[in-house]
Amino acid sequence: MNTAATPSPMSIDHRPGFFARAESWLDERGKGAWIAAMVLGFIFVWPIGLALLAYMIWSKRMFSSCNTSMTRGRMRHMTKSSGNSAFDAYKTETLRRLEEEQDNFEAFLRRLREAKDKAEFDQFMDDRAKKMSEDYDAETRDGPATA
Repeated sequence: MNTAATPSPMSIDHRPGFFARAESWLDERGKGAWIAAMVLGFIFVWPIGLALLAYMIWSKRMFSSCNTSMTRGRMRHMTKSSGNSAFDAYKTETLRRLEEEQDNFEAFLRRLREAKDKAEFDQFMDDRAKKMSEDYDAETRDGPATA
């Protein structure tokens, strides 16, 4: 009888491959790291640089803001449990409060932009009405313009 236990598939430590780890590492450092990797790829082995460029465009890393990739990396670390339930509860509450403050600030900025847009539009309409009034007064005073 063999006493060595065969590990079940559930107990095997599943580690991501090299490419998944490299992608995660670059994501944590932001768009600049992706661009640096692409430039180095073009310098040393141009097909690798081309492949990185194609991947960045295909995965929308090239055009997305740097904050989203960095936030994704930070959130992955922030959701990991520290093992201390009191600290985890504090961290969760603090993150919730910060997200709420960020949402409130973004709403404030949106209202500020809307107010500025409305003021600019009202100014435009006032200027337009003033110009039309001046044109009407000039036309009634001088008579109809002939071309």
